[in-house]
Amino acid sequence: MYTSFFGLNEKPFAITPDPRYLFLSERHAEALAHLIYGIKEAGGFIQLTGEVGTGKTTVVRSLLGQIPKEADVALILNPRITPAEFLLTICEELQIAVPEGERSSVKTLVDLLNQYLLRAHGGGRRVVLIVDEAQNLSSDVLEQVRLLTNLETSTHKLLQIILIGQPELRELLAREDLRQLAQRVTGRYHLAPLSRTETAGYVRHRLRVAGATTEIFSSAALRELHRLSSGVPRIINVISDRALLGAFTQDQHRVTAKVVRAAAAEVYGRPFAPPWLGWATGSAVLVTGLALAVIAWHFWRSPEQAAVVKAPAPAPAPVAANAVPAATAQPKLAQLIADHPNATGLDTAFTRLFALWSVDYRADSGDACAFAARQRLECVDQKGSWAELRMFNRPAILFIPATGGTTHQIVLSSLTDEHATIELDGVSHDVSIADLSQYWYGNYVLLWRPVDVNAHELAMGARGASVRWLRRSLEQLRGVPRSPEGNDDVYDEKLARLVEDFQRDHQLTIDGIAGMQTQIALDTALDDPGQPRLLAPGNPRG
Repeated sequence: MYTSFFGLNEKPFAITPDPRYLFLSERHAEALAHLIYGIKEAGGFIQLTGEVGTGKTTVVRSLLGQIPKEADVALILNPRITPAEFLLTICEELQIAVPEGERSSVKTLVDLLNQYLLRAHGGGRRVVLIVDEAQNLSSDVLEQVRLLTNLETSTHKLLQIILIGQPELRELLAREDLRQLAQRVTGRYHLAPLSRTETAGYVRHRLRVAGATTEIFSSAALRELHRLSSGVPRIINVISDRALLGAFTQDQHRVTAKVVRAAAAEVYGRPFAPPWLGWATGSAVLVTGLALAVIAWHFWRSPEQAAVVKAPAPAPAPVAANAVPAATAQPKLAQLIADHPNATGLDTAFTRLFALWSVDYRADSGDACAFAARQRLECVDQKGSWAELRMFNRPAILFIPATGGTTHQIVLSSLTDEHATIELDGVSHDVSIADLSQYWYGNYVLLWRPVDVNAHELAMGARGASVRWLRRSLEQLRGVPRSPEGNDDVYDEKLARLVEDFQRDHQLTIDGIAGMQTQIALDTALDDPGQPRLLAPGNPRG
């Protein structure tokens, strides 16, 4: 959704292990180098550990991309299996044929594996076994792993084993009954979380791989990202992805520390204060202590001396539990919500939204979106930005998170460059977009009227009236001659190119598929009368 907004070719912070995105911190580079050396030269065991999310699997994937041509690899991702299943999985990975009746025989499987290893060694090949999540290996399987290292010639180990796991793997191998296995580990490497400098480098590296040409995260945002993620790459990815989405929904091309904190709050399910607040709190405690000392001093002084000391100012009144936290500079939205406590429920919001479409909806009408379908309307429930709302140009319900885990639903009925009109208790109120953006994180629902309520996605090969409408509408907007009748209801390559041109012009994902967003944007561009709009006529961008 946000990739084109930031000039990216793809999402840079997917949590799937992609070797292209491998960021080699000093420790990662050392671990990868030793794994490669172990495959080429060593024998026995190599142990790689790290906390959850520190990049172990990504290192392994990168290792697989650099395996020498003369090496065969067996990769086990789920080690919660029996010794026989463990050996059978190795044989299957190495494509060793196992007779059907012998698949549960440990002796047969070891014999077959030994024969394979001897043939591979005779042909100048190396065989590598990589076990991920090795902390989950049972004692029986670990003993079988140890026995596999006995497969050797007079001069060479026939099998190189790499155990990848969480720190519990170190504790597991430190057990007294597994000391023979631990003694065969020839290399131990532990991946620590990234430092603050490495975190900044990691984020910039992934953004560059994804196509970024400018600095998207501010320096303060990178510092907050490291503080809130503790330098764990997986958590960095999750928070960064949410931060990019948050900045996108606020039409900000620069991710700030505030946006990072909001993203972390979504990830962890709890709010985070700025780092300076701890210092401020400590200072407040100090000031309070001094104030108490002054009061005590005043109390013990004579009445004449005490009269010159002013009483402390009263404490501020607490904020209502159901109110949006008010910003000191722009408190209007919070005050409006506090003044209309019963006007921000979902049923109330849908009643007003349908009224803007001249449709009578009541809470007892059932599910709002099912009701909309009966009126030949369609609900669009998603996360977006002000730019997206302007492009769709439809009234919408905005979801505003509040304290105590509740949410306010507010109808947005119009937009200008700097202001928004919201509906509360049947009355329109003007608020600044800057004020509203402090509380709205992009979740909204809008209604639109499609040509065909069943045509949510039109793509190559589709047929029917919806395709004809799509073609005619795009030809009208592009000012190109109408296609001849007869085959104008078939979604062909020519129509796909028209769709791509429209998507490019409207900063949509360019895929040649007319999904719901493309259809709504097209319907808006046609500017058919009879539908409520967010933007005033003649002001297409608000």
